Amino acid sequence: MNDLEPIAVALKFGFLAVLYLFLLWVMRMALRDLRATASPGLDTGYHELPPPRADSEDAFLEVLAGGGLTEGERFDLFGGVSIGRSPDADIRLDDKYASGIHVRLFSRGGLHYVEDMNSTNGTLLNSEPLHGEAELAHGDVVRIGDTELRFDPGGS
Repeated sequence: MNDLEPIAVALKFGFLAVLYLFLLWVMRMALRDLRATASPGLDTGYHELPPPRADSEDAFLEVLAGGGLTEGERFDLFGGVSIGRSPDADIRLDDKYASGIHVRLFSRGGLHYVEDMNSTNGTLLNSEPLHGEAELAHGDVVRIGDTELRFDPGGS
């Protein structure tokens, strides 16, 4: 019988014990993480939304000129839209001055906003340069290159 055989057996059992303790620790942490996410709170985004406000009705954009769009064509802004040259844009423009995703229009708190998405050639809101986001009012004109769109908040 070898003198080191009992030590080798003890080391094998010690290794197995450490391995089982590690697996137990991993399972315990996974179970704790699963229990923590079982009931989402307000910080997760999974909470009830307040009822829509009466003043948050649909809004529209009307094409005034350019962009390969038909003059007078109207686009519903429900849920927000992106405008640009990219096939991923909700409203696709055929305008050499438009970026892939040039601007986005969205509503927040019953108000509507336009936001320049760091476009190369910029966006004009009522002939003024738009930096970041701005609130839209009835009749505001958004200009992207040669394309002009008028905002209509009530769809009238």
